Amino acid sequence: MKKRRNKAKINLKFTLLCVSLLLCVAIGKLCYVVLAKNVDGTDLTAFAESRNTVSEILPAKRGSIYDCNKEVLAQNVNSYTVIAYLSSSRTTSENNPQHVVDKEYTAEAISPLINMTKEQVLKLLNQDLYQVELGPGGRGITELTKKEIEKLNLPGIDFISSTKRYYKMGNFAPYIIGYARPNDKEEISGEMGIEKYYNDKLKGKDGKKTYQQDAYGYQLPDNSKHPVLIEEAEDGNDIYLTIDNNIQLIAENAVYNLADKHDLKWVTFSVMEAKTGAIVASASSPSFNLNTLDNIESYLNPLTSYTYEPGSTMKIFSFMAAIENGIYNGEDTFDSGTIKLKDKTVIKDFNNVGWGKISYNKGFAYSSNVAATLLAQKLGTKKLKTFYENLGFGKNTGIELPGELPGKINFNYESELANASFGQGVTTTPVQNLQALSSLANNGTILKPYIVSKIVDSKGNIVYEGKRTELKTVASADTINQVKNLMYDVVYNGLSSSKYYAADNVTVIGKTGTAQIASPNGGYLTGNYDYIKSFAGLFPYEDPEYVIYISVKQLIGETRDIADIVSDSIEEIAKYKNLVETKSDIDETKIIKLSNYISKDVILTADLLEKKGIKVIILGDGKHVINQYPVRNKKVTVGNKVFLLTDGTNFIMPDVIGWSSNEIVTFCKLIGLKYNISGYGKVVSSSINPNENINFENILEINLEN
Repeated sequence: MKKRRNKAKINLKFTLLCVSLLLCVAIGKLCYVVLAKNVDGTDLTAFAESRNTVSEILPAKRGSIYDCNKEVLAQNVNSYTVIAYLSSSRTTSENNPQHVVDKEYTAEAISPLINMTKEQVLKLLNQDLYQVELGPGGRGITELTKKEIEKLNLPGIDFISSTKRYYKMGNFAPYIIGYARPNDKEEISGEMGIEKYYNDKLKGKDGKKTYQQDAYGYQLPDNSKHPVLIEEAEDGNDIYLTIDNNIQLIAENAVYNLADKHDLKWVTFSVMEAKTGAIVASASSPSFNLNTLDNIESYLNPLTSYTYEPGSTMKIFSFMAAIENGIYNGEDTFDSGTIKLKDKTVIKDFNNVGWGKISYNKGFAYSSNVAATLLAQKLGTKKLKTFYENLGFGKNTGIELPGELPGKINFNYESELANASFGQGVTTTPVQNLQALSSLANNGTILKPYIVSKIVDSKGNIVYEGKRTELKTVASADTINQVKNLMYDVVYNGLSSSKYYAADNVTVIGKTGTAQIASPNGGYLTGNYDYIKSFAGLFPYEDPEYVIYISVKQLIGETRDIADIVSDSIEEIAKYKNLVETKSDIDETKIIKLSNYISKDVILTADLLEKKGIKVIILGDGKHVINQYPVRNKKVTVGNKVFLLTDGTNFIMPDVIGWSSNEIVTFCKLIGLKYNISGYGKVVSSSINPNENINFENILEINLEN
């Protein structure tokens, strides 16, 4: 028993000794850590500070996109998401509720402002949650809508602030401008058009703020020991397009008018400055709204990514090749109708029987496939293919837009050569046709198309400037003059269907095209409307300022409507650019340069314009102007119309008798009224009487004189 007690005492002493030794070691280590600068190769002071260092991203502002007149087309704006606090735990005083108290009233009051039904909002408010977003209508609302909601003083309604991309004109040139939206990293990123092509230049470079925080997460004061380091953000560049707001609207009115009147697969209509290569308009239908991204039927840009067989507009270039190579005599004659090739392929003119023995000049005016084939046979495959390639067909133009396709210029056999001479068996894009047509305005030299006027950095420096770029001279001035004369005869001395392209106030030259559509199963589609109709033209004839190209796929109905919208558009453009008068004819006292009237008092603005002789059309019963047509800096003559859209909600129908189709389309587009137009020329009747309240659920029926 005594031995056991002694042994226990020994074990206790040993244990105490071990504990004491360990305690001494721990105290020693602690002293070392406290007194030493480095422990195990680690600077403990720096390590501690690094754990309290916070880095905060300073986001760069995305650059804006403008048209050539400095009108904003795309910009960043503040947006808000509406949220509702549902939990009563937020409220500490009955006199100052911080949650939604009356759900029925709240749903009824807020639903019209966020484009949702009362039932949809009420369903969200009846959830057993602390808070809820009122989506989808309450997401991405504008500052104006936010203020309207705030005026309601609804308890429990609040907002989450964010930034979104806003497109001022909605469905204006959507395939050119493109769109940008938040990606997986919540960064606004371009996904189409200019927004995508120049995403890196538009987005800028984010900055960074680095600082120390205390144990509670508060930022420590800026001092030498805890400095606040700021790397400033570099805002994105602004991009100015060559698109002219006014001409773009003319082109869009034209395609929407055509698409409204006819069933068709698609239509694309582009306008280019003949002497520079600047694209001033590119419109298409179907289209979509850049703010909502509704109804996108295709993500391909029609200007650059629609490839198709162009048809007889290619005769402009096959005849040009024949003239340039010295094998063309326009007075020589041939037997039109049909021609049998060595491989027994039969080439026919579009009417199957031809016009008997006619001259090659007449063959061009009548769009004879036989004439084009005979000239191509004299040229040979190599010369014609080389000529097409020199014009830029078969390769990208390099225009500043994503997704451009090169088309295909590949023909070898006699039948392929024949087809290529009148635009079958080869594929092109609209922008390639515009590029090739530029040779007719520049004595045989082709110009590179471009769509960016300039790029300006956040400090105001111009870092890039678009300009006329000559690519290659493909023909002599004499050849070009002959081709222009041939194109003149198409419009003024050719088939009756071509004469409708003539404009009243300027001389137009051009060539029509009708191409079969390749079948996915081989061969061609055989339906009555399975064609792509097109027109390539320039104006004025004497010294072309503009190149136009329109193509329409599978239009059901009268193709004269294509000619009518083109000629109307040419007249509008010529009037807008004063191409119908010489300087000596201009009465400067009758020309008014418009200012920016947006946000101005509508009555004062209308009075100012009317005193100058302008016919003012006021749209809505509001007090301030929110949009105008034509836009600022545009010149109009005395007696012309200027549309002023107000911030009102009630709209009275003006007297539209005598208006042009373009004026009607402009009116309807500005106020968002659905319409249907029949006939040609000026308005003779309207389904809504003058001074009658406009019901936007109805469709405006307009009849034009034939």
